[in-house]
Amino acid sequence: MAVPKYKTSKSRTRRRRVINMRLAEPTLSTCSNCGNPVLRHRLCGKCGYYRGNQIIEV
Repeated sequence: MAVPKYKTSKSRTRRRRVINMRLAEPTLSTCSNCGNPVLRHRLCGKCGYYRGNQIIEV
């Protein structure tokens, strides 16, 4: 079994943890109707369209 020779410093441990805890920024696409940036697979909050169809009246 492998045993560490030296104590792992706090900065090295935290750096390793932070790499996996980073949040990814959301992928935005443009609305096909008005060009507003929208989250993918969601309807546009500005005009109410999703994939070329009007879903809600705004």
